Amino acid sequence: MNKIAIVILNWNGGELLRTFLPSIIQYSPQATLYVADNASTDNSIAIVQQEFPTVKIIQNKANYGFAKGYNEALKFVEEPIWALVNSDVEVTENWLTPIAELFESDENIAIVQPKILDFKNKSAFEYAGAAGGFLDKYGFPFCRGRVFTSVEKDNGQFDDISDIFWASGACFFIRKQVFWEKNGFDEDFFAHQEEIDLCWRVNSKDYSIKYCGYSKVYHVGGATLQVENPKKTFLNFRNSLWMLTKNLPKEKLFIILFSRLVLDGLAGVRFFFQGHFSHVWAILKAHFYFYKNLRKNLRKRKKSNLKHYYKINSVIYSYFIKGKKTFAELF
Repeated sequence: MNKIAIVILNWNGGELLRTFLPSIIQYSPQATLYVADNASTDNSIAIVQQEFPTVKIIQNKANYGFAKGYNEALKFVEEPIWALVNSDVEVTENWLTPIAELFESDENIAIVQPKILDFKNKSAFEYAGAAGGFLDKYGFPFCRGRVFTSVEKDNGQFDDISDIFWASGACFFIRKQVFWEKNGFDEDFFAHQEEIDLCWRVNSKDYSIKYCGYSKVYHVGGATLQVENPKKTFLNFRNSLWMLTKNLPKEKLFIILFSRLVLDGLAGVRFFFQGHFSHVWAILKAHFYFYKNLRKNLRKRKKSNLKHYYKINSVIYSYFIKGKKTFAELF
């Protein structure tokens, strides 16, 4: 267990640290705790120094966002397994034990995600990750326990250990060796879907990604950037296109990207008729950045050794046309 480092990325989240660090300290006695601070302008550093003196502090020189913020901070973390945890996550007793045992059982396990429940409604899964993530053919993410905005109650249906395609950036564990072997997070993403991009690069014949339902955490979600914020819409749409450009198999690249551009346009039309004009602009801006950086992202492509990156053909069709709202109904 002392081989695990818990690294919490923070930016102006002093009150979140004050609220959520106590549970992590209480239930992680054998792990080393770090707060990686993205040049906060509030009293975050003072709070950690004065109220949580056992927590180590790594100070980044600027607000680098999620991707570069972690890349910079993790250069100073020596433990072989890292738990990357949002500042708005509450952990539970013995949450580290089943994760550590899973890593010890198979050296090819590269990433593990615990069960992520809603801090505000602890009987339900949380949007950002739930019980582990997958992609459909068009690169749309969904989770066991959450499909689009439909979130399931936790009735023990995902109390298992299972293969997943991506783990949530809200809380996941990764081997240090694998993180650097895959060159860490793509810093161009800044924030949102960089963990899916990393997981796509990690998924291979050599490594697996697991969900462990015997480890449980509670996530507030949206504490730093709420879903209604058009900036979040921009980052999600832009980064999704970037991720697909980088990682799709060559034979699928053009048709899937073209399909996504059409589907993104339909999403923009939907926002327009809902009166969410700032989100329409966010999608247009995301597409502008996609074209502007197309050559750059094409140069990042690596040969994929994945036969299938997707779980189902179209989660949009299943959800909006067929009315399938739960993970089990999709299959």
